Amino acid sequence: MPAYGFFVEFEAREGKEDDVARFLVDAEKLVDAEPGTLAWFAFRLGPSSFRIFDAFETEDDREVHLQGKVREEIEARGDELFATPPVITPVDLLATKLPA
Repeated sequence: MPAYGFFVEFEAREGKEDDVARFLVDAEKLVDAEPGTLAWFAFRLGPSSFRIFDAFETEDDREVHLQGKVREEIEARGDELFATPPVITPVDLLATKLPA
């Protein structure tokens, strides 16, 4: 059972909403290469509000993801895409349901 996760909050710059959506869709390919990332969801809450939720079995897997390729891309394109720096909140998972 995954015990660790992240909840990440993004606000797109005005006029960059579609670019942020595309960025998150493309980021899935980077996450697919991380065996320790058990679940990863990118979603839109409103016109300019986006979130990521991901889950990991170990704290080490969570740290590998935090320092991984998606983070590098966020840092490289952050000024272009985001109105404010993303807010990354580590979470401890209490219950999960994932496919077997």
